Amino acid sequence: MGWVVGAGWLLAVAGGCCATSAASAGGVLTVCADPNNLPFSNQAQAGFENKIAELVAKDLGDTVQYVWWAQRRGYMRNTMTELKCDLWPGVASGIERVASTRPYYRSTYVFVTRTRDGLSGLTLDDARLRTLSIGVQMVGNDATNTPPAHAVASRGIVDNVHGYMLYGNYAVPNPAAGIMTAVTQHEVDVAMVWGPLAGYFAKQSAEALTLTPVTPSNAGGWPMVFNISMGVQTRNRELLQQVNEILAREKPAIDGILASYGVPRAD
Repeated sequence: MGWVVGAGWLLAVAGGCCATSAASAGGVLTVCADPNNLPFSNQAQAGFENKIAELVAKDLGDTVQYVWWAQRRGYMRNTMTELKCDLWPGVASGIERVASTRPYYRSTYVFVTRTRDGLSGLTLDDARLRTLSIGVQMVGNDATNTPPAHAVASRGIVDNVHGYMLYGNYAVPNPAAGIMTAVTQHEVDVAMVWGPLAGYFAKQSAEALTLTPVTPSNAGGWPMVFNISMGVQTRNRELLQQVNEILAREKPAIDGILASYGVPRAD
């Protein structure tokens, strides 16, 4: 994702596959989500955004129904803008064209390295980045690439950088996770990955991985740390207030869900 997260302002959205549903009413909360994007969401409802959306719906006294749409270009246009759903979990706080709730977590891009390689203390200004093989998440053009991709390019680090598309091959599970596989299979020495994605797949990895926040956290105007909210239809101020109250009240439960998925916290 503007940028959105889930993979969001961090994993720029774009158009995709779909399902249809009317906007919620009468005890149903309709949620926009990607059907193939763990750890955030999937059609089996196994992502942490699925769990948090279920918690919000339960507090509202509603049941959840989903509008499934791949988070690719056109996602907002085909979901929230067309009033197909009420709630969009996992957006960067302050994103345009929707009303964003209070943040329910704050995370950061991280350096991902193999623990046995001993690459501790990395920063964007570390001389080692000029010789190490680096993986960055790519969107497709310079205007919408992820902050780490811009940050290394602005430092003249180009020849040893390998791009891994956020969208990837949607025929395989969780295509954005390819950058994590690149580290475990020694395609790259270090990757710069949005924290929730990195934390979840690091927990699943047979290779011990080390995650370190990318610093400086605002590199040449490219922020590495983001507050994450839920998006609500701008005209639905009542739902916005209700969800804000739930996010505050259920903070301990939400923190527990995030911890169970290995989400690195910057708050």
